[in-house]
Amino acid sequence: MNIGTITQNASGTYTGKISTLTIAIVIALRTVHSANPRAPKFEILALSAARQWVQVGALFELSSNSTGETFLNGKIEDPSLDKPLYISAFRQEDGSYNIVWSRPTRRRDAPTDTVAADDGLPPLPGAGEPAAPAGTD
Repeated sequence: MNIGTITQNASGTYTGKISTLTIAIVIALRTVHSANPRAPKFEILALSAARQWVQVGALFELSSNSTGETFLNGKIEDPSLDKPLYISAFRQEDGSYNIVWSRPTRRRDAPTDTVAADDGLPPLPGAGEPAAPAGTD
């Protein structure tokens, strides 16, 4: 779902807005200069109520496995948010970026047969052994 846009101004700074039902923030991107290939490409800054720029996240440059298209991926995290806001930014023909929200995928529960039998812990109920009724130690 598209929740915002980022454009580059005449001085080369990327700024934009993100709007959802619960937040409306002005953001800017600051380039990260690092020799580390795993470093983010940009820091995400948000304009606070006191009109100060506050770092709230980072964007990493990734490439699509199927198309080879590059895009930005990261999250916005702040104490005022209940949960991190996971976003991706896709470059448009005019040089702007569409900001897309995505819900993180949950990891599946680990299969019960992956627990080592000799770990010193009692067996888990439902992991192949019946649970003892309460109070029958």
